[in-house]
Amino acid sequence: MTSPTESYTPDPELLAHMPDISGNAVNGLGETSPSRPRPFFWHPPERQTHGDLQQYIVTNFRPAAGEDHSFRNPEVDRGPPPVAVAETRVEQTAAEWTRELKQFALANEADLVGITPLLPDYVFEGYHVEEPNLVIIGVAHDFERLRQAPATADNLAAYHDLHDQYNRAARVVHRLSNHIRSQGYAAKPFPGPMADALNLIPPAIAAGLGELGKHGSLINRQYGSGFRLSAVATDVPLLFDQPAPFGVDEVCTRCQACSRACPPDAIADVKQMVRGTEKWYVDFDKCIPYFGENFACGICIAVCPWTLPGVADKLLLQVARRQVSDERG
Repeated sequence: MTSPTESYTPDPELLAHMPDISGNAVNGLGETSPSRPRPFFWHPPERQTHGDLQQYIVTNFRPAAGEDHSFRNPEVDRGPPPVAVAETRVEQTAAEWTRELKQFALANEADLVGITPLLPDYVFEGYHVEEPNLVIIGVAHDFERLRQAPATADNLAAYHDLHDQYNRAARVVHRLSNHIRSQGYAAKPFPGPMADALNLIPPAIAAGLGELGKHGSLINRQYGSGFRLSAVATDVPLLFDQPAPFGVDEVCTRCQACSRACPPDAIADVKQMVRGTEKWYVDFDKCIPYFGENFACGICIAVCPWTLPGVADKLLLQVARRQVSDERG
């Protein structure tokens, strides 16, 4: 691992696969008008500007990492194949469906579940999702493996855990989709990480699963940044969760853990304008070479104080005390 105090120099061979267009430009950095996200990294190569770079990175991951844990390995269990939608619909209230689907997901390997309506801004340009509701799933990392990030050829614990959790997230949404279909409703799984139609972080925030952190990942009050997302789009009538802010912005503004630990210095200390919204943003052009050379990296979420077991409660207490102090003047 490159020390944050050392100068990181990207591999020239990897840089040769970078296109002329900046990934930050594709992501809408600096744009003041709201717009839908554009297909980008982890989309099919032919549908994005950085497809050649993506293929180069994925190919370089394979020889050392193997395919035993990979979400690309067809022998890995990523859930059952889809079943047909039953001809007869089971009728229940939205409250009953909400309780049933959440209980089903949690009983089938999910750690977090939230529900939100599908908004156009959640769908990448060029894609369409017909189902009006989203069930967002979160699955937690094994922290002892995550904390070993970034992986190396001699220690692949963090990289294997990444694949294991994406595979678990896929099993959840495939099982949940089949359960919904068996009740007579439409359901489409979005397992990740290979991006399809949905940009998952915004609906996850809307569904109450967390807040956006300085490192560009979601922060949950229980698991910090140590979890992965997947989703099911469905027409089942459901009750919607609400965003649940708990002080991430206040902590991230003061905290320097991820920005100091980032070898390529890709994490900004202030929010930036991205497609009409001021938010935390990670410089893609700086991040992706190190990501590509170090088995998907993961340093920033591993060092995030919210992710450390037993620390979240202390951070929440600090936020509460500051709020009380501010109110008292």
